[in-house]
Amino acid sequence: MKALETPLMPTKMSEKHTNKELLVKGIKYMAITLPLLFLAPYLLTLSFMNKENEFLYIFGGIGIIAGGFAIYFFFKGIKTLMDSIF
Repeated sequence: MKALETPLMPTKMSEKHTNKELLVKGIKYMAITLPLLFLAPYLLTLSFMNKENEFLYIFGGIGIIAGGFAIYFFFKGIKTLMDSIF
């Protein structure tokens, strides 16, 4: 019965605070992602509108590369933000 007589006290948890340097780095990655998310579809649309000249290949290639970088920076930014918070 001795266990019931002692009051239950909350144990101290080690508080892990947000790493501000990683948070800023993640926000920078997301800031890079935002223009690329709009630029890539615009360049692909522009390339498909110019089918009669060589701009199809130039704008298409740049649009696909910009889309790839947008996806890469998006996932890298989300991972960095999650690492800074948790």
